[in-house]
Amino acid sequence: MTLPQQHTQRAHSGTIRIALVDDHAILRQGLRSILDREPDLEVVGEASTDVEAVALVDRMRPDIVLLDLKLSAGSDFEGLALCGQLSASHPGTGLLVLTTFLDEQIVVRAVHAGARGYVVKDVDTTELVRAIRAVSRGESAFDSRSAAAVVRSLNGQGVSVEQLTGRELEVLQLLAGGLSNAKIGEQLYISATTVKFHVSNIMRKLGVSRRAEAVYAASKQGLI
Repeated sequence: MTLPQQHTQRAHSGTIRIALVDDHAILRQGLRSILDREPDLEVVGEASTDVEAVALVDRMRPDIVLLDLKLSAGSDFEGLALCGQLSASHPGTGLLVLTTFLDEQIVVRAVHAGARGYVVKDVDTTELVRAIRAVSRGESAFDSRSAAAVVRSLNGQGVSVEQLTGRELEVLQLLAGGLSNAKIGEQLYISATTVKFHVSNIMRKLGVSRRAEAVYAASKQGLI
């Protein structure tokens, strides 16, 4: 098992080894300068794409991967797929999401994908370091806002129809016009993969399993 081996290594070194995954170099540099000031934290590598991240984690076997959900201009949520991939291939690695997105469904999806923590980028340094240390101990770490989203989900209080985002409503309107994901993407200047993600969220929020059912449910609710 990977987990016991990593805990043994950490016990000997006393250092939490961290990989940074974010598509903005200046943000990675800022994070590195902050984290390297802590005596028990060490940034062992950086990646800007999902491919680079997989190679980095395979090579360095960090204790923590601090990752954003948006890793390219073409997709807002590539990090979710990456989170699931790393969780499956390196179950002993602590995955901590650091992102700008605070949609309740995104928080829950990140948890289902294997994230042990979720904090937004306006979190202060002390809170971020606390979250990293908590995840390294095998605990969960959420800031107050993302924690509330998880609690609501566990209590069965999911996002209501009225809480469709502005972008989801735009996608819904075009979906009602019979457009494919690719065509919707062209209209909104986003990738077909991102459109598929939004359509999936729309169907979940509306409680349906088919695109046509989503359009019908939305029309009944007066959303389109």
